[in-house]
Amino acid sequence: MSRKKVLLAAAVGVAIGYIAREQVSKQTKITPEKALNQAKEMFKRKGPISGSWIYMKPEEIEKNGLLYDVYRGGVTRNIDGDNKQYEFYVDIETGAVIETKEAI
Repeated sequence: MSRKKVLLAAAVGVAIGYIAREQVSKQTKITPEKALNQAKEMFKRKGPISGSWIYMKPEEIEKNGLLYDVYRGGVTRNIDGDNKQYEFYVDIETGAVIETKEAI
């Protein structure tokens, strides 16, 4: 084979690899750990948190007539000497916090 053909084959291989990587990265869902970190960062904006947890198994919830695949988790905050617990739902596709509520 000539050098031209080898270089052309290498360039095509690199291009295909790049395109494949981009497609896979667009379709991957966020991990539960990343979802928890994003939710914790959101809660930290309002003050410190003292604990957190997340379920590793995705759930499906309905919000405003739409179905979402989510991770469910929670955080604990100390407010005026009282521990308050909050639950949250994070969208698996986007990583956005869909809902938060104070746990009873």
